[in-house]
Amino acid sequence: MHRADRLENLMQKTVIAAACLAAALAADVFAAAPAGDGPDARYQRERAACLSDPGGAAACQTCLREAGAALAEARRGQLGDDSGPQQWRANALRRCQAQPASERELCERLTLGEGRQQGSVQEGAIVRELVTVVPGAPVPPPPPPPPATPR
Repeated sequence: MHRADRLENLMQKTVIAAACLAAALAADVFAAAPAGDGPDARYQRERAACLSDPGGAAACQTCLREAGAALAEARRGQLGDDSGPQQWRANALRRCQAQPASERELCERLTLGEGRQQGSVQEGAIVRELVTVVPGAPVPPPPPPPPATPR
């Protein structure tokens, strides 16, 4: 790579990082604005969240691109606004249908909150554990004693 190309690439990254940083400083203004119910207000909240994310320029750029795509879908009526706890639960239960029949009930029980949960999305994973007792195979009765032989 030529020196000029590297310099241009560095400058592009610097401009993106500077734009994200400058916008992050202004993010508090957007976050403090009264939240409306429309797609534009939602976009502003998502944009503010993107700009305040410390993940770096690439993460900021990706987040802003996703927020813009969501806004475009919402304006076309293709983005559902029925996202809430009941819908999330229904979606989670629907995902359990993809499990083998032998595992489906356990999946549904985990989805409905049974068991133990540790971790978080920020930590990289949510681990759910449900301990079930499965009875072992019955122990066969001991064999009958051999017949007594006369002496």
